[in-house]
Parts: sequence; structure tokens; C-alpha cells
Amino acid sequence: MRFRQAFQQIANRRVVAYIRVSSEDQATSGVSLDAQAARIAAYATAMGWDLAEVVRDAGSSAKSLKRPGMKRILDGVRGGEIGRVIALKLDRLTRSTRDLADLLETFAKCDAALVSVSESLDTSSAAGRMVTNMLGVVAQWEREAIAERTAAALSHKRDTGAVYGPVAFGYRREGDALIPNVDEQAALRQAIRMDREGASFRAIAAMLTERGSKPHRGKAWYASSVRAMLRSRIAPKAAA
Repeated sequence: MRFRQAFQQIANRRVVAYIRVSSEDQATSGVSLDAQAARIAAYATAMGWDLAEVVRDAGSSAKSLKRPGMKRILDGVRGGEIGRVIALKLDRLTRSTRDLADLLETFAKCDAALVSVSESLDTSSAAGRMVTNMLGVVAQWEREAIAERTAAALSHKRDTGAVYGPVAFGYRREGDALIPNVDEQAALRQAIRMDREGASFRAIAAMLTERGSKPHRGKAWYASSVRAMLRSRIAPKAAA
């Protein structure tokens, strides 16, 4: 009886589509947004749902739910105006397992349904809610695993002296290897000594300028560039 009442409440409220892109270029061209809207509209037609509105978040990240379009969705769900929200994929809604759980809880409390076209999910059923949760957990695991592998690869490159980004002060690049630059290493060691003795970054910048040392990026030394150099993971470790 409870499920039948909830289903009836969903059917009597508005069906809206939610689409999002994170890239500013995509937001400007609108290609991805239009493609999402078209697929959702076709899905709604096939399901016999009257699509009342398309809510857009252009150029918005899915790292949090603090987006104008998402706020509009949540206000409509909580206010009893929206009964079903259709997205092309779950990652259009959020990339956070915690935020996905919060969304599912909000929709459940308000007797609203969350639908994903690509994953063929509809949270108006218990099975749909379970699978949605599972997919969210798997997606977050994949992101965290990629981050761990990337961090391990960068750590290995640092330990072996391989180039993996902008060449740090104190080194030059030969192929994929970092080779110590004798003059810059001497200046770097002096900068590290001054830093350990309590000299300001501005004073160290003045010393480097006086020595004729030039930063690899920018035309002159500033307190900010000195700080970045001394707090990097490569330069101080190798020159100390």
C-alpha cells in the first residue's frame, strides 16, 4: 500500500530532466547539453512520461551538489513539485558516493524517483535504489584507485629522477631524465640554508636575483616563487 501511494504521488507530479557539463567550452557550444537533452527526451517519450522541463547546469563540476540547477531540482523535490528526475548518467548528478546517498535519501523521503537513462535505473523501486548505491560505490572506488596509481607513478618518477612535469629549479632536462644544473644547485643550496636560518622568502628572492639566477618560469624571483621552489618535493630533497 505504501509503495502504491508513493508511486501515485510520483505520477501526479512533474517529470524534469537534469543535464550538466563541467567544461566551459562544452557549456559555450552546448553540444553535450543538447545531446543529453535529446536522449532524455526520447527516453521519456518511450516511457510515456510528459517531460515538463529541462534543468541545466552548464560549466559546473559534480564534486559537490552546490549548483544552481541542482538547487532548483532539490527545491522542487522537497516542495512536492517534482516527482521524477531523469539524468543521462549518474555522474551527471554527482561523482561523490556521499552526495549520491544524500540524493537518494532526499528523493526517498519526498516520494520522488531518480532515473538514469544509461544505467537503466529507476529509484522508484527498492531494487533500483540498491543498484544505484552499488554503482556509486564502484564509481568512487575506480576514481580513488586511479588517483592512487597516479600518485604511485609520480612518486616512482621522483625517486628515479625522471621528468613528470615542469623542470624544477636546480635541474635541466635531457630526454626524460633530470640532470643537476651545477650553478642552480649551488644557488638552491644557499636558498635552503637561508630558509633554515629563518630568512624571509623576499630576502632569498633578492639573493637569487643578485647571483644572477633566473627562475624557470617567470622573469623574476618573488616571495611566492621562492616559496614554491623551496616547498617542492624535488628541489630541496636533492640539493640538501
